[in-house]
Amino acid sequence: MYKVLIVSNVLKGSAPTDSEVILGILNNSETVLERLYVAYFPMVLQLIINNSGSEDDAKDIYQEAIIVLYNKVKSGDFELSSKLKTFIYSVCRRLWLKRLNQMSRYGGDIHDFQDHLPVEDEVEKHHDRDLQLNQMESALKQLGEPCRTIIEDFYMHDRSMQEICARFGYTNADNAKTQKYKCLQRLKKLFFQHK
Repeated sequence: MYKVLIVSNVLKGSAPTDSEVILGILNNSETVLERLYVAYFPMVLQLIINNSGSEDDAKDIYQEAIIVLYNKVKSGDFELSSKLKTFIYSVCRRLWLKRLNQMSRYGGDIHDFQDHLPVEDEVEKHHDRDLQLNQMESALKQLGEPCRTIIEDFYMHDRSMQEICARFGYTNADNAKTQKYKCLQRLKKLFFQHK
């Protein structure tokens, strides 16, 4: 019944709402479970990798957390006292602490690790970063050409100013650099309009 989904091959879509997840589990909806797997895995992956784990560890812990959620909802006595994202994060965190303790991979006192990872702060930081990335993506879409391609070429594709100069027909790399600067200023303006 439970299956581990490879995140890169899963359907794209928005995170289901908390009520969609609960109703989906109660109604045995595979679609809702698939969306749930995709929605919060990056947050769990970051938690595990930043704390002595691997991507496989993250997949295992996330799978266990989803099973915990599934069983609690199916039992009929599940009461959500926080956001579902926070619930899943805290279950994953507890499971990972337990696994680290069992494997003795953590060299210091396990309580130091617990103090280092306050659940609400981590979830909030992750949520804020997601919002900023979405705002940046929206600002990039509004930027228009050639600015969008120049910014993407330089920052995302690591192209040199010489390559950009040749691609866009600027007379020299300094002119391309000046254009990139102007594009960055426009991007910043668009980004901060969304805040």
